[in-house]
Amino acid sequence: MVAVACLLQLLILVGALYDTARLLYPSAGRRPARSRLRSRRAALEAAEQRLVAERLRGRIDAASYRERMRSLAERD
Repeated sequence: MVAVACLLQLLILVGALYDTARLLYPSAGRRPARSRLRSRRAALEAAEQRLVAERLRGRIDAASYRERMRSLAERD
């Protein structure tokens, strides 16, 4: 019984150390969440700018503009 308790405590300690190391030193293959959020936000902003440009040039009508803007807003 004592051996099982020691083993569980050791596993918990190893897990805590592993999580701490992952938080402090993210791997090169993983982008931090802030970076992903920033790139997603930039992509949405670029899509919105393209849509506004299409509307200003008369390539799409008002109803289509509203629908596409609504779909962009729902992605956020």
